[in-house]
Amino acid sequence: MGPGEAVAILGAGAAAGAVNAVVGSGSLITFPTLLAFGYPPVVANVSNNVGLVSGNISGAVGYRRELAGQRARLVRLAAFAVAGSIAGAAALLSLPSSSFKLIVPALILIACVLVLVQPWLSARIAARRAAADAAGGLRRPEHASPLLAAGVVGSAAYGGYFGAAQGVLVIGLLGSFLDESLQRINGAKNVLVAVVNGTAALVYIIFAHVAWLVVLLIAVGSTLGGIVGARYGRRLPPLALRIFVVVIGVISAVKLIFF
Repeated sequence: MGPGEAVAILGAGAAAGAVNAVVGSGSLITFPTLLAFGYPPVVANVSNNVGLVSGNISGAVGYRRELAGQRARLVRLAAFAVAGSIAGAAALLSLPSSSFKLIVPALILIACVLVLVQPWLSARIAARRAAADAAGGLRRPEHASPLLAAGVVGSAAYGGYFGAAQGVLVIGLLGSFLDESLQRINGAKNVLVAVVNGTAALVYIIFAHVAWLVVLLIAVGSTLGGIVGARYGRRLPPLALRIFVVVIGVISAVKLIFF
């Protein structure tokens, strides 16, 4: 790896960390960057996942106030997240790399759609919470826990296999089943995404080929980018960030399909 490539990967990691703090889907920046430098798709995905785990953990820690009172719920859901993540990581490592090149473009395009609809999704959840508060703050019980558990397993399997825009998917899932504020849902999302990516990273480290220099560069960059993004990122136009992420995602999908 030359100095220019190292700087580019470090910069992509920083951008991914900042975008994750503001929008999510930072993988749609780092993953295409690794593809552009000639890393095989599976190696790029594995190394990208391991490198971004530190940013996932710092994001969860940053929401510790919003996590108050959610420990029992998250411990229960984390068990399902671990199971789904292992299944997704196992699928990635057991299926031929040609399957990955066929499946991932579709997942990237789905991720791009999720990034675009996130503002609508967040607004819908917030409006429902406001309506409940206006009606007297009544909360419905979590009667759909089996469906929620199944949804967590499914989203975790997606995250273990690829994971771009996983956070947006989890916010929509939790917002559909839990009567909590959007910020508390976001905190819970950060924990579950950290569990999913951390579990998948352990599987990858044990059973897959990991480009460790890439992991180091992305880890350092995403950690720094997350700090900067959390502090200054909200000053940037959210629509511009979403368009940027979607354009990068579409380019990477096209690259996987035709090259």
